[in-house]
Amino acid sequence: METKEPRPTPEQARAALADADRIRVSTEALSATPWPTWFLVSLTLYIAAIPICAGGAVADREWLLPRLAWTGVLVVIIAVHGGLQAVATQAWRDRTGVALRLDVLPRRAIVPIAAGLPVLMAGAPLAFRVTGRPIWLIAASLTGVAVSVGCHLAFVRLHRNAAGAPEGAS
Repeated sequence: METKEPRPTPEQARAALADADRIRVSTEALSATPWPTWFLVSLTLYIAAIPICAGGAVADREWLLPRLAWTGVLVVIIAVHGGLQAVATQAWRDRTGVALRLDVLPRRAIVPIAAGLPVLMAGAPLAFRVTGRPIWLIAASLTGVAVSVGCHLAFVRLHRNAAGAPEGAS
């Protein structure tokens, strides 16, 4: 014969829902914790180098280095960055038990970045090829650096807010 478990009272049900919400918020905060500093630096350098290397690879004539050298450097930095990202992701998952996620950032920030950064990284080298002016590459690199650091700071702020720490706290 089966024994029925007693039904929770409304207060117990509300408490269980509040606990579930606290767990969800805590998981989101942990997921939104910034990348390790070493990876932030490597990601920022990667983003800064892509437009310049791509510009050299698509230049109308040799610019500072032969085009083949620019292409080789571009392939190497993409491969190195991919490896570093895999290491950072696995180390974070091993340490925290959760994956780092971009979906916890506000869509109003992520959508423009997801659409704009690739256009910037590819558009600047093409503008450089057409005009021959490296200012396009420099502007794209500096903008990419600002976006990378800005995303990191947004992750930090989100983590602090979700964890209940004051904004100015370290």
